[in-house]
Amino acid sequence: MLSHDSPYEIDAKAKAKSHEILEQLLGENKKLSDILLNAKDDSAALAGVRDWALTLLEENFDAKLYYQGKKTGRKQLDKLSWRDRAAIRILDYIDNAGREFKDPNLRGAIAKSNPIKRLWMAANQNADVASPYFFEDALHLFRQLNGTEKRNLPSFEKVLSWMQRHPSGLDDYIIELQNKNRERILNILIEKISSGEIETTRFRFDEGMSHEQKFMLASKWWKDAHFHLRFAVRSPDLLNEMLDGSLSLDTMKILHDAEDAGIPFFVNPYYLSLLHVRSSSSNVDLVIRDYVIYSRQLVEEFGHIVAWEKEDEIATDKPNAAGWILPSHYNVHRRYPEVSILIPDTIGRACGGLCSLCQRMYDFQSGRLNFDLDALSPKESWQDKLSRLMKYFENDSQLRDILITGGDALMSSDKSLEKILDAVYEMAKRKVEANKLRADGQKYAEMLRVRLGTRLPVYLPQRITPKLIEVLRTFKEKAVQIGLKQFVIQTHFESPLEITPEAQASVKMFLDAGWIVINQLVFNAAASRRGHTAKLRQDLCSIGVIPYYTFTVKGYMENSHNFATNGRSVQEQAEEKIIGMLPDKHKDALAGLANEAKHVVENINKLTNAAQIPFLATDRNVLNLPGVGKSLSFRVIGITRHGRRILEFEHDASRNHSPIIHQMGKVIIVESKPVGEYMEQLESIGEDLSEYTSLWGYSIGETEPRTPLFEYPKYKFKITDKITNLKLEDQ
Repeated sequence: MLSHDSPYEIDAKAKAKSHEILEQLLGENKKLSDILLNAKDDSAALAGVRDWALTLLEENFDAKLYYQGKKTGRKQLDKLSWRDRAAIRILDYIDNAGREFKDPNLRGAIAKSNPIKRLWMAANQNADVASPYFFEDALHLFRQLNGTEKRNLPSFEKVLSWMQRHPSGLDDYIIELQNKNRERILNILIEKISSGEIETTRFRFDEGMSHEQKFMLASKWWKDAHFHLRFAVRSPDLLNEMLDGSLSLDTMKILHDAEDAGIPFFVNPYYLSLLHVRSSSSNVDLVIRDYVIYSRQLVEEFGHIVAWEKEDEIATDKPNAAGWILPSHYNVHRRYPEVSILIPDTIGRACGGLCSLCQRMYDFQSGRLNFDLDALSPKESWQDKLSRLMKYFENDSQLRDILITGGDALMSSDKSLEKILDAVYEMAKRKVEANKLRADGQKYAEMLRVRLGTRLPVYLPQRITPKLIEVLRTFKEKAVQIGLKQFVIQTHFESPLEITPEAQASVKMFLDAGWIVINQLVFNAAASRRGHTAKLRQDLCSIGVIPYYTFTVKGYMENSHNFATNGRSVQEQAEEKIIGMLPDKHKDALAGLANEAKHVVENINKLTNAAQIPFLATDRNVLNLPGVGKSLSFRVIGITRHGRRILEFEHDASRNHSPIIHQMGKVIIVESKPVGEYMEQLESIGEDLSEYTSLWGYSIGETEPRTPLFEYPKYKFKITDKITNLKLEDQ
């Protein structure tokens, strides 16, 4: 194994900066200085700081109970003062002093946390014990403790002003820019087809056609999803050409290194047209740009990426990390009792584009897939396998929700998708029939919800055709008759710029077919700018898309460029999303949105107007834990010498889990970037750091309750407590 934080050697400049911040820290905190300088050893220093923090905490009895874990939850968290939170973090540091943590960010190195000892060593031995990021975090922590750094919550008007910084793809000037981008890309493709550089039988020009005629024909092709898949960019040089040569030499070096490392490229022309080559200096498209352009960290880690999802580390004939016995690890993923993910053996295993922070980078290291779409056509054996998978679902006692994804569910052909949905329908129907023979209390859960996981309304809205919509409409009409109640398109808008007229039209088609559309946002660094996610929620609501989850970026050092700290997610939740929270008296109306998909835009407007809020904050800010489930219930219990916080997560207590969580205990996450480094990144993209000062103090999170809109409908009968298809090691 590597030595503690060994990739982060502290150079002379950093050492000088560390000493400068340490002097500032001691100068501002006489109490801390006295404790550290008068302590004969680090144990005495820990005892002195602990007594100090406990004395302060005892002024708020509820805070002491929270620290002790006797009173928890969001209501209790809200009772904590800003100083209470600092005192709890200091006590958690001391309670966990000396613990060692295997750090996947550092390829398995051991991260050791003992921050008070490091401060004592720095104060007494002039030792170069930590980076400036470590001392900067400590400086803000003790400012929070002594009350010189307070939390000033932004006003409603301030949040609205932040939101106005982020344009929508429906704004007139943005539409004009995107049209110009489309023309430029089409002209490049026309030239390549005409010269024979690109040959295709489906998209070709007749001899003698003028450029104007070619452009008119190519403009028609633009409306065809196959055109965008056929002409997807697969190399750095073509990417730069499509972007009018606007990428810097440094960026091109990273992309060529990515190509040499074997990282695939796949960006379709439509999505590429959302990047504005003449306005990138304003960072208006940075969220999208960071999805397309790979980071240096990703390139350096490729080949060493470890699986974030424990379900990706599987063994044949053994239960997965959550204890579930699966009919096929290749086709079925599962964490919770009520829901299962189905990944078909079709082109649905691929996507309409490749996101830079895709968790499948772990798989791409082995050379699998690499966007060879032809290789993913359904094989003759798929239909037999599909029948076997449905038998598994049919005989499951708790399952009521299937998420068909990939890849991307809508990359499957209409025919393939129709077969999958028909199989789900027949399976659900058999479950209903079988329950007629079971007594109340012994009945199995019946199917209530079907979801399609897709980014194509964003990446490739041309795929959403009347024929596809008819497949969805037909399935819903017959599935309702056997008890299914929720039909969901689960998509992934990342930026308001992605909400284009084409995307809006595709969403409307889903809604007209009776399927609601919900959104999962990955809260990457660019998306974490003040007001961005709030503006996205507002624009989504305006077209009938309901916010569902806001995810912290998962993964380790390969995704550190895109990582926004979990504290920023808590800050966004408490300071920005809060202006879209719906009062309790409107919750029943909110739950009814799923039942009237055709009128969801109108009903959202009624709700937001009645509550006088700018959007519906129906999403939950969470991290997808690398074990079982999603949560934002954590405490910062340590910090590495480089300043990366160490978080201890509890599972989300508001939903059912596999019983294995009682064996797993708490989940430890070592963040891939210090708060100070994240703040520097924000500043480098034009953010005013004075707007983020409170971020330093967000070291505790509590998972938000699930909104009734996303709860499962109640059965009219009692289902069994028996859990099938589960095997725990002690059983």
